[in-house]
Amino acid sequence: MNSELTEEEMRRALFGTDEPEVRVSAAPVQEPAPEVVLTKPAVAPTVKKVITKAFTPRLRVTLRVGNEYEGKMHELIHEADTLSSLLAEQEAVKAARKKYKYVELVSVKSM
Repeated sequence: MNSELTEEEMRRALFGTDEPEVRVSAAPVQEPAPEVVLTKPAVAPTVKKVITKAFTPRLRVTLRVGNEYEGKMHELIHEADTLSSLLAEQEAVKAARKKYKYVELVSVKSM
């Protein structure tokens, strides 16, 4: 290696040349596009999924109903699709009042 470099050579080595280099870029070569052949995808046989029934909260309301005051009473069971015992009771009493005059609540139980 030559240890004695001129100032001009050092500048060129560090910073490059003062004159901009003219670069000739080659024109981009276009590659032919590959032919695209469209085909219909094979239809896989559809598998029907068995939908499991979701858990439905239910309450069983037991009522004693009758049409005579202090007469014969029948036991009536009503099933309500709710978690609220108050709503289940109101729904059962409303349904029983359509047919019976006297309605008495016995119990509200979860199923």
